[in-house]
This record gives sequence, C-alpha cells and structure tokens, in this order.
Amino acid sequence: MNPFPVYDSRLSASHLGLFLQEKYPLKDPILCRILKTGINHSYLLKDGVNRKIFRLYSYNWRTKREIEEELRLLSLLHESGVPISYPIADATGNFIQEIIAPEGLRFGVLFSFAEGEKIRNFTDDMSYNIGVAMARFHQTTQDLALERVTYNEETLLLSPLQRIKTSFAADSATMAFVESTTHSLVEKMKEIRSDQVRFGTVHLDIWFDNMHVTPDGGVTFFDFDFCGNGWQALDLAYFNVQLFNTEPDPDEYQRKLQRFLEGYETVTLLSPEEKRLIPYLAVCLWFFYLGVQCQRFDDWGNLFISEDYFKRFIELIRKWCTKQAIFE
Repeated sequence: MNPFPVYDSRLSASHLGLFLQEKYPLKDPILCRILKTGINHSYLLKDGVNRKIFRLYSYNWRTKREIEEELRLLSLLHESGVPISYPIADATGNFIQEIIAPEGLRFGVLFSFAEGEKIRNFTDDMSYNIGVAMARFHQTTQDLALERVTYNEETLLLSPLQRIKTSFAADSATMAFVESTTHSLVEKMKEIRSDQVRFGTVHLDIWFDNMHVTPDGGVTFFDFDFCGNGWQALDLAYFNVQLFNTEPDPDEYQRKLQRFLEGYETVTLLSPEEKRLIPYLAVCLWFFYLGVQCQRFDDWGNLFISEDYFKRFIELIRKWCTKQAIFE
C-alpha cells in the first residue's frame, strides 16, 4: 500500500538533532526539541550551554532563491552590527539544508540564538530601544533590493482581498467594509509622494513574538521570513498596530509610541509624508495578514478562521480607523 499524501509533517526532533550533528560542528550531548509550529517549524538546539534555532520552512512556502536572499540580507545586517539572529553555515560552508520530508523537499537554516526573552508588554525604554534598532535596520537597507516580494497595492491589498473573499461570507456587512476600505486604500496608495518616502528592505513582522529583550534592554530581531521590498514606513506601521493591540491603556499606548518614535529618530528622521501614511499602511497590513491566515488556513484550523473571528478582527480595524480619524 502506498503512503497517503501528506500536507505537512512535523519531523522527529531527536532524529533532526542527529542529522544536524552530522552537518555542524556541535558538541555532545545534543538536545533538540520543537519550539514553535505554524507556517514554518522552529526547533531549539542545545549542545551544552550553547543554544541555536533551526528553522524548517514549510513545503513549497519559500523557494530556495527566496531563502538565499533572506540570508543575504541577514549577513549584511550582521556585518553592519544591526542586532539580529544571523544564519550559521555548516561544516562545508552551506547555509541551507535540504530535507526530504513525507510531503516533499523542505529547506532548513540554522540561526544564532537571540539572547533575552520575549516580552509582550514593553516598557517605555524598551519601546525606545526597539525604535533605535529598527532605524539602524532601515538605515542599512534603504534602497537595497531583494529578489523577493515587493509590497505594494497588489500584494498588500488586492491579492489578500481575493483570499479573504474565499474564506468568509461574501454578502456580509463585514465583507462590504473590507472591500470598500481596500479600494479606498488602493486609491490612497496612488497619492503617495514617492520622493518623500524611503524605499528599501522591510521586515514586515516586527512585534514582540519576533524579538528578544535582554535585562539591560538590548533588542534582537529575528524571523525575517516575510522580508521583502517596500516602503520602510510599513515596519513602523506594523509596530504601531501591535502596540495598539497589546496596550489597552490609551495614555500608555501614546507614551510608548512616542518613545519608539523618539528612539527611531535618533538614527534617521521620518518625513512628514511617512508620518501621514502610517495609519493607512497599518490597515493595509491588517488586511495583508488576514489574507495570509486565509492562505495558510490548514496551519491553524477552522477554530481560528471563523465568521466570529472575522467580525472581531474587522472591529479592531474599525476602532483603529476611528482613533486615527481615517475613512470617516
């Protein structure tokens, strides 16, 4: 009997540890355990007191060329002193491992471990330091082009809209809001004064789950899986969104946001046009990631993607639009 086709598999952590021990100069004993599942799978690797992270990309999620470009970016950032988790080559100098999983060929990369821990609620000083680190990243990558996705009206709005429409009721008031707001945002994007907005490489996923903070406030970014080309103000918009989601107190939110921006502008100044765009780009990113959730439905299951979730998600966007006085 032939094996039944597999959509996605979770590799044995113990066997993966042995595989990595053959590839990298690691010490005995090796401890490998699953750390996080989702679109990709992350494994924690320990040899003695040393820790590393092995990311196993999902089948057909990223091409080898896209991963190579991600690693090219990370190498540049590491060499420039930007605080990031960087890729580690194996004993033969290769950065990308090829693993034949039950579903097919998957790629994997070993990364340095970011010291510190994930902190959901930032202090004012942490917000400031995140702003500094993000600005250093943007300063290093302004005008840099990657052979990866470019974030624009099509990739941020129109393609996600088509995915969203296949997952939720087409005739609901919630969907009507999504459609009308999407088309309004497309028109807003056409008004952008490009000469006043920096373009380059963006992370597009900088939030508490993708950074570690040390006790002395040092910040290290990781998980550049969504990196690509775009307006660098997108990263500021995304941080703004995540702060809005995690800080319920309006005064605390405003103070931490101000500290973040102060930290950012110690490195590079934001133009008035970039500041004007941030509230609109934030809504673009909400729609983009809702589209990703629909695209990768099988990674989370139907309890996550439901009509009730859809309504709550959109109500949060409505609340943001009201606070920012846009689309009134």
